[in-house]
Amino acid sequence: MTAAIAWARRRASAAASWRRMRRDRLAMVALGVLLACVVMALIAPLVSDRADFNAINTGDNPTHASPTGQFVLGTDGLGRSMALQVMWGARVSLLVGFAATVLMIGIGTLIGLAAGFFGGWTDAVLMRITDWFMVIPFLPLAIVLAAVLERGLGTIVLVIGITSWPSTARLVRSQVLSVRERLYVDRARALGAGRLHLIGRHILPNVTPLILANTTLAVPIAILTETTLSFLGLGDPSEVSWGGLLERAGSSAVKEGYWWEYLPPGLGIVAVVLAFTIVGRALEEVLDPRLRER
Repeated sequence: MTAAIAWARRRASAAASWRRMRRDRLAMVALGVLLACVVMALIAPLVSDRADFNAINTGDNPTHASPTGQFVLGTDGLGRSMALQVMWGARVSLLVGFAATVLMIGIGTLIGLAAGFFGGWTDAVLMRITDWFMVIPFLPLAIVLAAVLERGLGTIVLVIGITSWPSTARLVRSQVLSVRERLYVDRARALGAGRLHLIGRHILPNVTPLILANTTLAVPIAILTETTLSFLGLGDPSEVSWGGLLERAGSSAVKEGYWWEYLPPGLGIVAVVLAFTIVGRALEEVLDPRLRER
């Protein structure tokens, strides 16, 4: 019965949060942009074959063709449709962004929960490790790791995940330190609740809204990091991503005026990163009572 009541309260809270979210028109527009990008990424395999992007031009398509009725966004130096490449690039960039975010949020949440709940030497050791990762600039560290490890999407996800979790760990730890001292946690502890029960039933549910908002803000960081690594030639050369498209266009496309080879992927990156940031800020205001009171 208690579990059913708790579930009903969470559903009511989620419905109320969604109603507040819908009042933010800018956030709704940003959410629409994100949904459009996700749909574009999902339908990419339905409108083109991955083999169409081979490094060898086996067709009769014109090279460096400007946008026309046949090629909406023109073609690149090998006669490949830029529109189709942008669609596939969205698929890869979003996949890497989401996967890396899950990894970094997962690591940060586990470390933050353990440090904040157990305290003592556990907190001290985990926070010193966190400080060590925060002292080293994550982008140079990511570049070094990407250069040393085998190139591939899995490597990019791993590199971003293991270099970007410290801020999440500190955020979760600070929230756990506050929640664990609340009265209902003390009551559960006095009634004999174990550590796992306290974390799973009382601590984690109260930290989840903060984690959710932080996840939305972490996705654009992961996408930008993947774009940077791909632009520097450290991405997966066998995959089409927005960063890879910018790297392949290089300075030659800018010099020759082939704007359709670098502008669409660049605008895609800006649109997705900005949309995730707007939605993330809106979620923070909706889920954090302190921000709602401002």
